[in-house]
Amino acid sequence: MPEASDTDGLTVGQVSTRLGVTVRALHHWDEIGLARPSLRTAAGYRLYTAGDLERLHRVVVYRETGLGLDRIRAFLDDPAADVPGALRAQRAQVEERVDRLQQLGAGLDRMIDAHERGLLLTVEQQAEIFGPEWDPDWPAQARRRYGNTTQWMQYAERSASRGPEEWQAVSDAVADLDRALADAMDAGVAPGGPEANHLVERHREVFASHFPLTRQMQVCLARMYEADPAFAAHYDGIRAGLATWFRRIVDAAARAHGIDPDAATWE
Repeated sequence: MPEASDTDGLTVGQVSTRLGVTVRALHHWDEIGLARPSLRTAAGYRLYTAGDLERLHRVVVYRETGLGLDRIRAFLDDPAADVPGALRAQRAQVEERVDRLQQLGAGLDRMIDAHERGLLLTVEQQAEIFGPEWDPDWPAQARRRYGNTTQWMQYAERSASRGPEEWQAVSDAVADLDRALADAMDAGVAPGGPEANHLVERHREVFASHFPLTRQMQVCLARMYEADPAFAAHYDGIRAGLATWFRRIVDAAARAHGIDPDAATWE
């Protein structure tokens, strides 16, 4: 390698600043023979000439397109290399990545909205899916009350992936369960029996569309259904006394699994 004065070329640090690459990368490219400085000073410092900078610039451009160093070397050193063809293929891959990132961005927007709003449905869609008793302000009330809980985060993340059809399926499952509970109570199904316990398990499965429901949490929920005027009105509107009957079958199922309903906590 010819010796030169410091005015004949640029140092590694100067090239690093000019091209926006790290000194470590320049040293690596030198070591593997991809882009070597043509000159050295008497003190042994690398110096890059104008020709070296042109090659480095092409390395940087090709690397930014996502090409590997081996392919870049082939493009630079093989006169027969089909650079336009390879770049077109690389561009197609970049466009695919852009599409995936746009989809990811849209998904993140939905998840943010779901965390903040709960339901990603219009007021009209909510009324059509959940019925005339549905209050579109309920999701906002729930967020104010439960927005910092793990269960709200789980609910929001499920909500983010649902459209009207998925929510209709959830609503239909809840309505079917409500009818089954009412029919069982009318038939005199006793708490603690196989049919009652099956309905308790079915309730947990249906509720899992919102977030996982432990047995202790189910006890707390059933007691809220009985004590909260709005929930009690919903269940007792289906059948008089249904809220209390449901609480009783949940309590009985919990005892069968070693849980004291009076001591159950939200966990």
